[in-house]
Amino acid sequence: MKVLKLSAQGLPQSWITLEQAVTHYAADDVRWEAGRQVAIFRGGHNAITGEQSIITVNSIIGTQGVPRINPFDLRPGLTNAKLFVRDRNVCAYCGGHFHEAELTREHIVPLAHKGPDHWMNVVTACRSCNHRKSSRTPEQANMPLLYAPYVPSLWEDFILRNRRILADQMAFLMAHVPKTSRLMV
Repeated sequence: MKVLKLSAQGLPQSWITLEQAVTHYAADDVRWEAGRQVAIFRGGHNAITGEQSIITVNSIIGTQGVPRINPFDLRPGLTNAKLFVRDRNVCAYCGGHFHEAELTREHIVPLAHKGPDHWMNVVTACRSCNHRKSSRTPEQANMPLLYAPYVPSLWEDFILRNRRILADQMAFLMAHVPKTSRLMV
């Protein structure tokens, strides 16, 4: 389970472990929290009062400090896993829905034609369509795209990076996803 770490202003910073979240709580870095309580950590007992230290961790925390991520400078890393989620495991050529093992990263302008390996030049394709298109453009192969590629926003990128997002974390992130996002469907 991961905790969604945000800046004090509410911009996503990273997915962190429960232990990393406890460190933020213990250092008094947590400025606000949202979501539900996901863990309770019990520490030692105070020698004077006898009270046991307890830290409760919420699924979303806002921490002090200046954000390390500028949303306008974001260039989300491209991985097959994130690409397949962005495209909802749907082949851009035949429209079929496939399991990840049956999908490939398809370059619209092929690498052989010096097409770049970035979000705006890749789509999800099934192995059959990828093989049929080969090293041709969609026009040359007479295989029109069923949907257009796009670069995910900061909020979408945080959804694409984590496979196990809690419902309250997903609701928080989805509230900031552009209405035109493929993730909204």
